[in-house]
Amino acid sequence: MSEDIDIKRDIPEAAEYTDDKMATLSPMEHIRLRPGMYIGKLGDGTAKDDGIYVLLKEVIDNAIDEYTMGFGRAIYITIEDGRHVTVRDHGRGIPQASLEKAVGTMNTGAKYDSEVFKKVVGLNGVGLKAVNALSDRTEVTSYREGFGRTVIFERGNLVSSTELFEAPNEPNGTQVSFLPDETIFRNYKYQEEFCEEMVRMYGYLQPGLAIHLNGKRFISKNGLLDLLEDNMTSDPLYPIIHFTGKDIEVAITHSTQYGEEYYSFVNGQNTIHGGTHLSAFKESVARVIKDFFGKNFDYNDIRSGITAAISIRIQEPLFESQTKTKLGSREIVEGGISIQKFVGDFLKSHLDDYLHIHSDTAEALLKKVQENERERKALSGISKKAKERVKKAAVFNKKLRDCTVHYNNPKAVNPEDTAIFITEGLSASGSITQSRDAEYQAVFSLRGKPLNSHGLSKAIVYENEEFNLLQAALNIEDSIDDLRYNKVIVATDADVDGMHIRLLIITFFLQFFPDLIRQNHVFILQTPLFRVRDKNDKSTVYCYDEAERDEAVKKLGSGAHVTRFKGLGEITPEEFKNFINEDMRLDPVVMKKEDNIKELLEFYMGKNTPERQDFIVENLQVDEQLEL
Repeated sequence: MSEDIDIKRDIPEAAEYTDDKMATLSPMEHIRLRPGMYIGKLGDGTAKDDGIYVLLKEVIDNAIDEYTMGFGRAIYITIEDGRHVTVRDHGRGIPQASLEKAVGTMNTGAKYDSEVFKKVVGLNGVGLKAVNALSDRTEVTSYREGFGRTVIFERGNLVSSTELFEAPNEPNGTQVSFLPDETIFRNYKYQEEFCEEMVRMYGYLQPGLAIHLNGKRFISKNGLLDLLEDNMTSDPLYPIIHFTGKDIEVAITHSTQYGEEYYSFVNGQNTIHGGTHLSAFKESVARVIKDFFGKNFDYNDIRSGITAAISIRIQEPLFESQTKTKLGSREIVEGGISIQKFVGDFLKSHLDDYLHIHSDTAEALLKKVQENERERKALSGISKKAKERVKKAAVFNKKLRDCTVHYNNPKAVNPEDTAIFITEGLSASGSITQSRDAEYQAVFSLRGKPLNSHGLSKAIVYENEEFNLLQAALNIEDSIDDLRYNKVIVATDADVDGMHIRLLIITFFLQFFPDLIRQNHVFILQTPLFRVRDKNDKSTVYCYDEAERDEAVKKLGSGAHVTRFKGLGEITPEEFKNFINEDMRLDPVVMKKEDNIKELLEFYMGKNTPERQDFIVENLQVDEQLEL
């Protein structure tokens, strides 16, 4: 055993561990000091998993729980100026004598009582308190039997409360208004499309419940069947299979797209990160189909191209965090059976019977699985050679400048923080490389314009060096679950060539890795088009469009000098640091059913050149002020 070596070190005074360093925080103070423990990442609303949407979700969850228990048939949500939220339900109303505690005292609520709230998502008496603590102002009114009572908090501190007042025209229920604290959520704004998506998801899980968002009504009659019909971006290969049972509902189909697309829910909560119920579903659906056909199909061949949804209801679910996006429960409290068996037995009974009865669906499904199998086997030889090429090229690969955290301390990697910029040209990639946060931001440099991959088979991913190296850099060959970066950021010049490269990259993802876009990993980097500098005091304003430029020129007056950035390489590394920090402007790339991805790609990226030329000529707009 080696001897201890006494090395004298200088310990900073601030690091001394003494009694005066000990602190006891109130629960509300703790929420404000460590908000990430309660709502995940903070953000400004530009990503659908930003914390402001968790606050909204927590309040809606309480309203949904009332509907689940049989009270009220409508919920009204208004969001003023993208900031101030009000949610009104027609449930039972919070018991009025306990209103202060229900809003402002942690771990207080009636949901510990399984008779009062059965199979609901609110569990710990934390959600509304987190909203309260992280809001500049929270106002809650409870209406019960013709009387109301209101409490008002500011940043978690009670500032006023009323006695009971008469409210004869108000139906029973609770109204919650809150304004998220801008000192915590900097420059935040609720995005309408994210809020609408959230509300739609709630509707699919609660058929018959009318949810009104800013005057727009959302309601579903057929649950998960409606969900798939409304959200699939390509046509199903066979009619959607839809089953409902006691505490479980599933919907299943396949399309021509690559990848797997799932929607999962527990007690009406959208578990965007899946969990034990989704794992059980994925394994069970593949096993039932394999057993039905009596062939030794690979599970991946069975699931490739699948679009499916599962919803279960269980008592006292265990989630992996307060945000409730991933189920951790392995058993169902009632009866003590495993979730794997519960889901597996349901699919074995219903899906197997369905395929025996509906021979056309079974035939279409078999054809899809066999096509997947043939393609996988055809790719196996190519991919082995391609992997060897990538391995050899990696030694000399100057395309990828990885983030150091992947090498220095992989176990410490927080996936939320990692990003990769995909750019074109040495000057642009050089500027970003010198400006980035090298610990968490990587850069992948393309050589010229990538290939138009529309209509090509997946073999091209391996045969084309650029695509093969990009796939390897992202680590998505086998599954995007292995993706090495949370954000895949396309950073191209703001000119015609840059736009073309951007479209080619997005086409590549849509064609072969649509899950990257479905799961909100792909973004477009917005960089300034203009720099407006005051020649007198040297102050500088960066502008992202003509309107911002004109406003800056007007503000700076006669001393304003305008520089137009034609390419990323023209922005110095020192300047670039201003645009790729935590406040960088990112536009998410999203897939919507109304986009009709297949037809969109065929028109803009297909071989119909004359038709596209006519479209350009007919829609060409010429700026009359343009000086030639």
